[in-house]
Amino acid sequence: MSRPFYRHRLPVRILHWINVLSFFLMLMSGLGIFNAHPHLYWGADSDFDAPLLSITARPGPDGEPQGITQVGARVFVTDGVLGASRVEGQARKTERAFPSWATIPGRQYLATARNWHLFFAWIFVLNGLVYVAYTVLGGHLRRDLVPRRSELRGIGRSLRDHLLLRHPAGEAAKRYNVLQNLSYLVVIFILLPLIVLAGFGMSPRLDALFGGWVGILGGRQSARTLHFAAAFLLLAFVVVHVFEVIVTGLWNNLRSMITGYYRLPEERHEMHEGKEERAP
Repeated sequence: MSRPFYRHRLPVRILHWINVLSFFLMLMSGLGIFNAHPHLYWGADSDFDAPLLSITARPGPDGEPQGITQVGARVFVTDGVLGASRVEGQARKTERAFPSWATIPGRQYLATARNWHLFFAWIFVLNGLVYVAYTVLGGHLRRDLVPRRSELRGIGRSLRDHLLLRHPAGEAAKRYNVLQNLSYLVVIFILLPLIVLAGFGMSPRLDALFGGWVGILGGRQSARTLHFAAAFLLLAFVVVHVFEVIVTGLWNNLRSMITGYYRLPEERHEMHEGKEERAP
């Protein structure tokens, strides 16, 4: 029989769900902002002739716009998803970097998208500061996130187990594994500060008040590119995280993040021993 274990404390659960909501609303509104100028550059200025990334459309053989994505000098046809897609209620495709279902608001409203993005960005930042304070001062960092030396030595085995979809059970399931530890630390202390700093770097007002620091990021256009890249690295983390939640027991993991209680999967050798003890 599996055993209940109090896995997530109340502050962690509340902060987690606030992060989930604010991240996805920021992501979708951020894509709406990107649609207003679907190009990325490196440096202080926009080099329109040589963007790092461009998601646009060109005339297709049927006369409709054909979506394309340009990365450096390489051009990829991404029609129907990126560059050009159909909007509900319209017969023809519309030129837009990301489709309407992925953006808030659904259509091209830059001002509204900026309002959504900035509002939830501040919620995200404040929630993150509270989480970091709780993590450090409440012992969550030392107790749950920092991997032990023995765990670091077993990182290769942990990676192999993940690729084979073998996950901890019994007492081992009470603690995050080393790959979880490292990914959470990278997200909390590298990706999240980077995305916030790069977001601030796009503000002319902050640059005017505290001049010079945007150059550390390579310039305002570099800050925009870093902000975009960090957002999609966070999205990749979320996709992997959700996949792991599903394959290790969707309801068990959801329940633990709602109520705090997680049922420890029983180890196979314990099951065999139990059967042997009950055998006549």
